[in-house]
Amino acid sequence: MKTTTEIIVRYAETDQMGIVHHSVYAVWFEAARTEFGKSIGMSYAECENKGLMLPLIGLECKFISPAHYGDTVIIEAWVEKMTPVRMTVAYNVKKKEKGTLLATGKTSHAWTNSNRRPVNLKKANPEVYKAYFGAMEQQ
Repeated sequence: MKTTTEIIVRYAETDQMGIVHHSVYAVWFEAARTEFGKSIGMSYAECENKGLMLPLIGLECKFISPAHYGDTVIIEAWVEKMTPVRMTVAYNVKKKEKGTLLATGKTSHAWTNSNRRPVNLKKANPEVYKAYFGAMEQQ
């Protein structure tokens, strides 16, 4: 399952060269990942209320073409890999107007309890595991 998040590039997100600063892509990935969780009925807030955390353990981004102030971008997000302990979410960032691919990326996460100790999600909360794993299988 793939979700899409639409963002209009704000002036503050651009650098002196007039393009979106590289650090903004991590923020956009987080926004898309948050929307993804909501779309499968397991928002971050719900996971945290269940005593589950999903800290970031890795981030990759490949920049292909720049985005500029005022552009509308679409961030696609999907679960690329899922184990009972870790999850990888993949992203495509595209310009809405022409569908131009601007960047691709991935974030890796570990499932932990509220004390930041790793957990086997399949055992700790089968409902959350099923929601995220099921979304990956629909891809």
